[in-house]
Amino acid sequence: MFVPPPLHKGDTLIAIAPSGTLREREKERFKEGLKIWQERGYKIVLEENYEAREGYLAGNDAIRRQALEVAWTNPEYKGIICVRGGYGGARLLENWQWAKINPPKWFIGFSDVTSLLWSLYNENIISLHGPVLTTIAQESQWSIERLFNYIEGEKLPRLQGKGWGGKKATGRLLPANLTVATHLLCTPVCPNFDDVILALEDVQEAPYKIDRMITQWRLMGILDKVKGVILGRFSGCDAPESIPSWTVEQVWCDRLQGLEIPIISNLPFGHDGDNACLPVGGKVEIDGETGILSFL
Repeated sequence: MFVPPPLHKGDTLIAIAPSGTLREREKERFKEGLKIWQERGYKIVLEENYEAREGYLAGNDAIRRQALEVAWTNPEYKGIICVRGGYGGARLLENWQWAKINPPKWFIGFSDVTSLLWSLYNENIISLHGPVLTTIAQESQWSIERLFNYIEGEKLPRLQGKGWGGKKATGRLLPANLTVATHLLCTPVCPNFDDVILALEDVQEAPYKIDRMITQWRLMGILDKVKGVILGRFSGCDAPESIPSWTVEQVWCDRLQGLEIPIISNLPFGHDGDNACLPVGGKVEIDGETGILSFL
């Protein structure tokens, strides 16, 4: 895997919107996110069409694809930050080929940006599953410092979750939004899951929908290939009180039982809370007994 070089204060990064359009209620948080990066010492260039709108998309596919190409190939930009998630990233990957650049650059995002992160993983390039510009201001200082320290060259400290059992395993970390990832299965963007530690999160999906998706993964045999599973936050995923339902945790317990791999839950990443940055493709160790995720 190719790791982008560390960033330095004074570097120029570009902000692009590869997915959903920026919403009015997000604009203040967007400004706060810009300020966080600028106060760290970085120059942030806003791609000229970042506020474009085409239905729920941040401009049509041609506009967003061109923005992605320029951001990736222009050597002035040492990294790429996504403005927000939403929907639309996968649309850019039809007939898409990442240009060969040396060195590669940091690409930062999560949620719908999963499709682009996975696409880079297939190119053996490490990217960063982490806060976008409209969410970083909601992060704790611990999470923000963790992100900047990592992209500036420091090793990531381990994360503590809840161990569900299983011994230790090492592999390549593959974080994702569960819904987005499920819709990438059996497409050219879908990676090889051998030797992978799968890291999943989601938002506003009812327990039965989580069940339906992970059952698809089981039927496809993917969970028999991975070396371990770690679960982040599943926010807003409770069923209405009037409807009989399992909790999300009960769904995961049911659907992951019988897998002879280490599993950790309650790790601090995902929506609506600390979204601890995770290197997509980074080598990690998972300990199912202690609940510790270590970055190697």
